[in-house]
Amino acid sequence: MARFIIKDNETIRKKVYHHIREKILNGEIAPGERLIETRLAHDIGTSRTPVREALHSLELEKLIKSIPRVGYIVEGMDVHELEQICEIRSVIEALATRWAMEKSNKKLAKSLMKNVEKQEKALSKNRLQEYIELDAQFHDIIAKLSGSDRLLELDQTLRRHMLRYRAHVVYAIDTAIRSVEGHRRIVNAIEEGNTDKAIEALQYHLQQSKEDILQYVLSEHPQ
Repeated sequence: MARFIIKDNETIRKKVYHHIREKILNGEIAPGERLIETRLAHDIGTSRTPVREALHSLELEKLIKSIPRVGYIVEGMDVHELEQICEIRSVIEALATRWAMEKSNKKLAKSLMKNVEKQEKALSKNRLQEYIELDAQFHDIIAKLSGSDRLLELDQTLRRHMLRYRAHVVYAIDTAIRSVEGHRRIVNAIEEGNTDKAIEALQYHLQQSKEDILQYVLSEHPQ
């Protein structure tokens, strides 16, 4: 790992967290690889304390796991878990879409369209990390506007579990473009006020995303 020095004007803990997280998500730190505090601290150019705190946060995100007498390792890929998460997520986000449209259809459509336009701009400039964040925000908007804190909590938990699978796929520009097209179809249906069509577009988009991720997992990590 190339040595990385933190700038003085940035919060050390946050910078360390994002640095390690990015390397996990882009595959530079591979599934199953052990994360050693001293080595990470040396490579990043900081003490072990912010590294330890970052690793704890990453464990909460389900990106890494702690094994007694071994330490932290990057979580692996599990097809069965992925399929379960995708099915549950499809049901939850469909319900979120229905509730959000019932509450404020115009507000939902406006918020989502603004987000999609930002996604398109990020991709046009090849800013994939910015796109990944906007992609997450798109689904977060729907969950938040559903008006249910419990549903939002469930949705965010599922998407945290999905993170280590999905991040590798959205780094591919063609799948990212296809995903944005799926988002536009969802927004168009919401603007029409057609709940069933919006849910159908959402579930088609999630199914397409699931297939992209499964293709990656099975090709890179045979079961």
